[in-house]
Amino acid sequence: MQTSAELALCECFYSIQGESARAGLPCLFFRLAGCNLRCLWCDSTYSFTGGRPCTVAEAAAWALGHACPLVELTGGEPLLQEGAYPLIERLLAGGKEVLLETNGTLSLARVPLEVSVILDVKCPGSGMAAYFCPENLELLALRKKRGSTDEVKFVLADETDFFWALDFVRRHGLHALVPVLFSPVRPGLEPERLAELMLAHQAPARLQLQLHTLLWPGRKRGV
Repeated sequence: MQTSAELALCECFYSIQGESARAGLPCLFFRLAGCNLRCLWCDSTYSFTGGRPCTVAEAAAWALGHACPLVELTGGEPLLQEGAYPLIERLLAGGKEVLLETNGTLSLARVPLEVSVILDVKCPGSGMAAYFCPENLELLALRKKRGSTDEVKFVLADETDFFWALDFVRRHGLHALVPVLFSPVRPGLEPERLAELMLAHQAPARLQLQLHTLLWPGRKRGV
């Protein structure tokens, strides 16, 4: 049984941050193994299971020994692992800026305010829209009041997803709370078409392309 001092680590690597408001910045990544969703368009299915054993101390030492100030925890779903929390604490204590990419199904209640959360809201095209944790909308508002720098991301497989996401954003006033990112699935919703839709409907969001897939097309790991 995994403890809070242990991680199941799929990979760790140094690359360019590719899909957030910090896209383009050099970043250290921890991809933790395990996910509680099975999105139809997932591009990291290799992270669903397995992962090599690694202690929190070893993982933190790797990141803290690197000059890069930006570190991201991703997955899979990193919050499934109890060890993610002490790893975050060590990274923050060591002066790192920490990003957490999470699929929106688990509560953010234990995530430190100093962490910048990239919260996914799964659209119908993912097949996983029903699993969103509604509490996270209240927690985003609370974190914003306390100075956090979170953002929300919608991955859009088609035009139905676009209109669903647009309604979700406006209904919950997300655009007044955090930066909102709309990212197209390819193949599926072409970026040009998403741009047209966003302009035509005055979407209060930023069009987000996966920068790492443009820099290293075809590569799945280590980017």
